[in-house]
Amino acid sequence: MSVKEQILNDIKEAMKNKDNFRRDTLRMVNSAFKQIEVDERVELSDERIFSILQTEIKRRNESATQYKAGNRDDLAQKELEEIAIISVYLPKQLSDNEVEDGLKAIISKNGFASIKDLGALMKVAKDEFGASCDGKRMSEFAKKLLNS
Repeated sequence: MSVKEQILNDIKEAMKNKDNFRRDTLRMVNSAFKQIEVDERVELSDERIFSILQTEIKRRNESATQYKAGNRDDLAQKELEEIAIISVYLPKQLSDNEVEDGLKAIISKNGFASIKDLGALMKVAKDEFGASCDGKRMSEFAKKLLNS
């Protein structure tokens, strides 16, 4: 079963259980999928869906940060709860050690030496890690390793 099918099934399940918050969150995500499918006239693969899910999580993190800055903890909490629901559909996230070890291997294999190689390293790392690590976390580790 694809991730998209799983989300559609979970929407139906949330409707049966009268879990309106979960239902609405998953509907927003499904709406993002449909919009891209219509705009680009494509059928989304699981890898593309993972990318969209990461984008949705990133948007909600940014919103939560802004809400906290504006002393709207209720709205920030809502965003964080949506993140928890969406995160379930992403592949298992790599631990800090796994990310660091993977980046070290890529750096030594490709001969990256300085911070100037960050862009090339990130491109290779994104292909290798896929959706199992978000770009921000990957970038932080990459900068740390290239600066040392």
